[in-house]
This record gives sequence, C-alpha cells and structure tokens, in this order.
Amino acid sequence: MLIAAIEPTLNTAPWRFQFHPEIWILVVGLVVAFVYAVRVVGPKVAPEGQVISRKQILTFSLMILLLWFASDWPVHDIAEEYLYSVHMMQHMAIAYFVPPLALLAIPEWLFRLLIGQGRLYRAVRFLTRPVVAAVVYNLVLLTTHIPSLVNRSAAGGPLHYGLHVLLVLSALMLWTPVCGPAREWRMTYGGMMPYLFATSLIPTIPAGWLTFAEGSVYNHYDTPVRVWGMSVLSDQQLAGGIMKLGGSVFMWCIIIVIFFKRFMKNFYSHQSYASSSEIPDAEIVGTDAPLMYSEVEAAFQRVRPASEGEITPNS
Repeated sequence: MLIAAIEPTLNTAPWRFQFHPEIWILVVGLVVAFVYAVRVVGPKVAPEGQVISRKQILTFSLMILLLWFASDWPVHDIAEEYLYSVHMMQHMAIAYFVPPLALLAIPEWLFRLLIGQGRLYRAVRFLTRPVVAAVVYNLVLLTTHIPSLVNRSAAGGPLHYGLHVLLVLSALMLWTPVCGPAREWRMTYGGMMPYLFATSLIPTIPAGWLTFAEGSVYNHYDTPVRVWGMSVLSDQQLAGGIMKLGGSVFMWCIIIVIFFKRFMKNFYSHQSYASSSEIPDAEIVGTDAPLMYSEVEAAFQRVRPASEGEITPNS
C-alpha cells in the first residue's frame, strides 16, 4: 500500500535523479578490462610496437561516453518512462553508433585472442557473414517494436536489459563486415554500399507505422505526465521520424563516404589540366613505359663521342 501510494507521486517528477549502479558497473568494467588488455596482455601477444594506436584509444573513449550517456540518467529514465522518441534515440545510439565505434577501437590482436581458433571462431564467423548478420539484426529490430513486448520491457526488469543486450549483439554482427577488426572478414567497398542501403530500408516499416498511427501504439507511454508538453501522437511521430530519417541518413552518409573513397579517390587528379613539373617518359623514349636506367645507359653507349674538329663554338 505504501509503495502504491508513493509511486504516482514519484512519477510526476520526470527529471528526478535515479541512480543506476548496473550501468556504472558495466562502464567501469569495460574500461578496466580494456586498460588491462592493452597494458598487460598487449605487450606480450601483440606485434612489436602495434599494441594500440592513439586513434583507437580516442575511439574507445568516445564509445564509452556514448554508451554511458544513452544508458544512464536522465536519458534512460525519460526513455523508459515518458517519451518513446527519446527511447528511439537511445536505441539508435546503442545500435548505430556504439557498436561500430567498439569494433574500430578493438585492436586486431585482441579480437583474435578473444575468439580464438576453435568453435567460438567458427560461430562468430558464421554469425557475422553479411546475409546472416543483416537478417538477424533486422528481425531483432522488428521484434523489439512489437507493442506488447515494448510495454512489458519498458516497465524494467530482466526483459528490458535482455532486449538491449540482444540489440547490441545483433548490431555488432551487422557492423563487423563493414568495420570489424579482422580485415579479411570485411566486405569489399562495392559490397558495403548495397549492404548498408538494404539495411536502411527495413526500419521504414515500423517508422511509417509509428508516424501515421492515429492512436497510441504503446500504452506504456500514454502517461498524463508529458515531458516538454509533447503529446502522445507527437511523441510517436517524432520517434518514427528519428527512426526513418536518422538511421537512413546515417547509413547514406557512410555510403557516400565509401563511394568517394573507393570510386572517386583519384578522379580529380586524373581529370586535372594543370601542368606537371615532371617530364613524361613518353617524351623521352617515345613510349608510356617507365624509363629504366639500363635503357639510358645503353642509349649513351650507342652515341659516338664528338671529335675535337666537330666541336664548334656555337655547339
């Protein structure tokens, strides 16, 4: 009775501080494990001078900050109790930003040490194949938007954290063929673009459903306490827009970067009309083949030296 009487009062204060020790344990544990691996394990097993780069350290730091920001107060509490649009932003962070940053931050030697060469290696290799990874990720994405499942998980408990873990794991599978530590597992640039483009299309299904719904899709978020005065329908429409535009734009930006990096890398240098200070080999030897030192030496040997009588003052 006492808890039931207090609960409504507490729910009317959306910005009240709520401590989440499990999040701090997770973040601190990841940092300690990473530092131990780099400082203690790395010098013993990593190639000499290649334990970790400065760029990987910065990437890991950014990943930890995003993970902490998306999982702790106040984002976590607003997302789970009041606004589904904030919940969507939280999911985007742990599915689109945190996993690729984590993969880019892991040194290759550490990744290979963790998966080994046995059954775990074969299982991870199978799950991270592009077709398998894309299918699993999109199934998880669609499943986590089922109204009954969202209403139950938003109330907290093991189901809530289990779905977040499942989403992160499937996202790691999705991004491994694109930016995984094992370079031989990565797709070619020509394969990455349709892979990411196809992945960006599936979220439009639940996004369109949320955007054009006439009533409340998730009853859990139909609460009388409205953060920032946002109505239930406006919250759902914003969540749909974030899911559709936010995820698609992020994917398409990566596709554009890959396109220019792969197919337009030397375009401007090849199309330039600017004069070069270097003399083309064709001007010297009459061919586009590189001029070799042996060819120059043979040419000098074929030329007869001029005698003193043949030398003129104007020569």
